[in-house]
Amino acid sequence: MRNNRYRLIDRYILGKYVKTFFLFLVLIITIVITFDVSEKLDDFLRNQAPVKEIIFHYYINFIPNFFILYSPLFIFIAVIYFTAKMASNTEVVAILGSGINYTRFLRPYLHGSIMLALAVLLVGNFVIPKSNVHLKAFEHQYVKIYQKSFYSELHFQSSPGVQVYTQSYDVKGQSALNFHRDSFDENGVMTERIAANRISYDSVTGKWDGTIVHVRTIDGEQEHLRNMRKAMLDLGLTPEDFNQAAKQITTMNSIELYRHIQREKMRGAGAVTAAKIELWQRLVNPLAIIVMTFIGVSISSRKRRGGIGIQLAIGIALAFGLIVFMRVCVVFAETGGLPPLLAVSLPQILFGIAAIYLIRRAMR
Repeated sequence: MRNNRYRLIDRYILGKYVKTFFLFLVLIITIVITFDVSEKLDDFLRNQAPVKEIIFHYYINFIPNFFILYSPLFIFIAVIYFTAKMASNTEVVAILGSGINYTRFLRPYLHGSIMLALAVLLVGNFVIPKSNVHLKAFEHQYVKIYQKSFYSELHFQSSPGVQVYTQSYDVKGQSALNFHRDSFDENGVMTERIAANRISYDSVTGKWDGTIVHVRTIDGEQEHLRNMRKAMLDLGLTPEDFNQAAKQITTMNSIELYRHIQREKMRGAGAVTAAKIELWQRLVNPLAIIVMTFIGVSISSRKRRGGIGIQLAIGIALAFGLIVFMRVCVVFAETGGLPPLLAVSLPQILFGIAAIYLIRRAMR
């Protein structure tokens, strides 16, 4: 009888957990899409984007990205909303008064958060990269997208057997610093390296004006080295290749991304920071759902003066605080101030400690 009562309560709370989360998800995504359509409508009309492609190539792929990015916020607000409502209706008091302790009361929240975290993990690692391919193709063709003016540490394959690296690339000036282009044969043996302190694109000739250029050619055991102060280089590259290179890692699934990181580390490439950050974010960020679930329960399971409104306000502030802190840590990792794993894990660790403290306080 007791186990049946526990299972009934578990199903009741878990049902509210899932239904409230998806209700908030649908409502917020509807609002966001409405604003996004109004913002991009001029681009759609000017570039004559077909309605079918807008729906099935853009927004169908836009929704999973939005879901992954803001799922901790959605789940946090949902947990606070339905738990505070249960508390105001004295349902929480009745559950705890029936002999169920607070730790047992948290079990359905744990189960629900683990299920959603696993869903986010799978979607983020394997669905989002595929959707990004279609999303970026649509944006490139139909939408005027804001473009960064500067990229650092780009490393990409320009064609089979040709690897390109640059320490920094200036989009507006169409120039790169500390540039290398390595060519390999079918056995993976380097046959040529072109290095330059600086290259800048000549739109008239389609070539690159190189400064302090070193061309190293390898033929078996023989090597030839040419040093030039200035040279016009036919690299088979355009400025768009550098713009697209910064977006490549978001279109790889996590297995491909891990292999990419290992391959670049074996080659001695330094441009793996962005790839490491992307990989660790996909693996670690789903934990935020579990952390924010327990913080949400701890601050809303007791009936308070001011009702649900104050608890929702506190919840939204904390959730945005986590998102901002996560972004700040990533910026520190990108500039070399923090290792990628620590930068991604630090917000989860600190908010996890806060969750433990708040849960223990709620048990009193």
